[in-house]
Amino acid sequence: MVKASPEKGNRVLEEVSLKDLSDEQLVTAHLKGRPGAFQDLYERYRDRLVHFVTRKTGDADRAQDLVQEAFIRVTRHLHRFDPSKKFSTWVYTIASNLSKNELRNRSRSPLVLYQQLTGSWEDDHRPIQFEDYSMRPDDLYRKRYLRRLVEDTVKELPEHHRLVFRLRELEGKSYEEISEITGVNLGTVKSRLHRARNSFAQRIEPFLN
Repeated sequence: MVKASPEKGNRVLEEVSLKDLSDEQLVTAHLKGRPGAFQDLYERYRDRLVHFVTRKTGDADRAQDLVQEAFIRVTRHLHRFDPSKKFSTWVYTIASNLSKNELRNRSRSPLVLYQQLTGSWEDDHRPIQFEDYSMRPDDLYRKRYLRRLVEDTVKELPEHHRLVFRLRELEGKSYEEISEITGVNLGTVKSRLHRARNSFAQRIEPFLN
């Protein structure tokens, strides 16, 4: 990586290929208005961060969203970044905090009473899994009760939300499969699913307290 002296810094940032600049120099170049600097920075870390967040949350699709959110935060606060510090440490800290918030919010959701989230889900097939209760009558009753409660709550969702929620959370379909089935683009699928999840949690919570 190029090490520029203070007096030659501006010239280096303007003339040297973006690929040859350090992360911290890319930050400075972006703040000085050099085209492509931030995109190069984003491409350096996107895949690594997705992998990192996926390991932490066990959800590859959600990891994509969280990494996007991480870079949104980076853009908002980049003017405060100290170039003498390591950019990698900063961006990984942001991604880590978002992952912790995701797990914290997930743990507060009514879904955790019957959904076991692990780090070993394969591909996009992650349907709701009811806990494997013992064979005691009271446990079997609770399992049947939760299953029926979920079905009844899903039926109360608006039709376009109900469909994407059922396909994703109950049948484990991927976003791409849901897009093909519903005939809407991926962005719309994710938006509808986000609203459906929130609506589902709000509707089911009173019954699980």
